[in-house]
Amino acid sequence: MQEMNLSAIPARADIEELVAQVKTFADAAKAPASRKAYASDMHDYGSFCSRMVQPPFAPGGEVLALYIADLARRGMKPSTIARRVATIATEYHSAGYRESPASSFLVREVLRGMRRTLGTAQEGKMPLLPADMARMVEACPHTLIGLRDRALALLGFASGSRRATLAAYEVCDLELGEQGLMLHERSGKTDQEGQGRLVPVIFGTNPETCPVRALYVWMRAADILSGPIFRSVDRHGRVSPNPLDPGSIARILKKAASRCGMSEAEVAKIAGHSLRSGAATTAAIAGCGEREIAALTGHRSREVRRYIRDANLFRASAAGKLGL
Repeated sequence: MQEMNLSAIPARADIEELVAQVKTFADAAKAPASRKAYASDMHDYGSFCSRMVQPPFAPGGEVLALYIADLARRGMKPSTIARRVATIATEYHSAGYRESPASSFLVREVLRGMRRTLGTAQEGKMPLLPADMARMVEACPHTLIGLRDRALALLGFASGSRRATLAAYEVCDLELGEQGLMLHERSGKTDQEGQGRLVPVIFGTNPETCPVRALYVWMRAADILSGPIFRSVDRHGRVSPNPLDPGSIARILKKAASRCGMSEAEVAKIAGHSLRSGAATTAAIAGCGEREIAALTGHRSREVRRYIRDANLFRASAAGKLGL
């Protein structure tokens, strides 16, 4: 009888360590914001199943179809409902089920009928264009808050950054050169592996709207030498050591838009994404191609095409040739 080599059998502590590492890697496959959204989606679905006295992983599509109807009744947008259904399908697969209710005929028909009934057009947020930016920064007060708002808006527009990326920039991410500023974007929504990328911000021809100048004026006034670039400022002029909450960027932009006299309807359509969409739209109107725009904003090609299509509506429209 062959003697068993006990040294070849991993110790229980080693197995537990490897299992913990596997869990760490699996969790890191999704961005923190995605994990938070998935957890929220599943919590809501679990609460619904409790009210219906049904297990969350019930077979068949009846419970999920009822949940879709409940979400629609609560006023959820079709895109949000579709995302929640996708989350539930992912959780079914993670739990070891071969098929999820999302693939059932009933659920597919309910989703198709929901889209036909509610429509799939999303309410677009207003892109901020160069003329809007000029008005907004001109109306910013000469205070610490005003200098921060001015720098935030101009850098966000010039770099086409997402709001989370904009809020996360630190002094060590800046590299000043002869032609402008190089931003080291450490990670982004489309950079799940954290490779990072370089984003150029060119010196503006107008000193009043130059993003590089505005940024360094703010940093010098707030005495920011290291750490987060954009931070909250209280009414006494005290600058927080912590980075700005990405969710506050929309409020900052709305306030800046109100200062310069934009209407309530216009202000309501402004979001944190307005800087990024404004940069992409402006570049498309100027004739930039997909690769040029994607190199600036980090968009995927299929996302860039929407901005080019919208810009082409103005460039190629017969309405502009009617002589009015």
